[in-house]
Amino acid sequence: MDIGYTICFIKRDEEVLLLNRNSPPVQGMWNGVGGKMEEGESPLSSVQREVAEETDLFLEEHLFEYKGTISWAIDGERSGEMEAFIVRVDDNELYPAPAEIDEGILAWKNVSWILAADNHGVSPMIPYYLHTLLNVKQEVHHHFTIHHGKIIEYVKGEERKHVVVP
Repeated sequence: MDIGYTICFIKRDEEVLLLNRNSPPVQGMWNGVGGKMEEGESPLSSVQREVAEETDLFLEEHLFEYKGTISWAIDGERSGEMEAFIVRVDDNELYPAPAEIDEGILAWKNVSWILAADNHGVSPMIPYYLHTLLNVKQEVHHHFTIHHGKIIEYVKGEERKHVVVP
């Protein structure tokens, strides 16, 4: 299957720049920046373009750390996959946020807030994989099985986790 999407989490200190999206997917939720790859585009050039389009940050290629893939199957069909990147910055003046853009609202959010168990304002898959993206050096594949809008299984590398759906 061709990977059709990229996602990037821009991190400074203990915060990550997130986008509260105006449109699907995950409309009204906080998510990393990224989007659909264009034909003939590499994942790196795609994520670099998407970050520039969504944040007006024109970041050099060497700042992007490739962290692996995130895939999902919805209601029995394999329906998507994206390549994940992290950018670490140390300039507190780098991006004045919150800021409203065409795609939504950009704001710096604390990692502990993003990963809080009772936080239902972030894209539902992020709490499963963000800690690994931020803290594990090697590339890791993350896969989600979703049934009727609920995550029922999460697989990280070879580790399987069945999710109790309320």
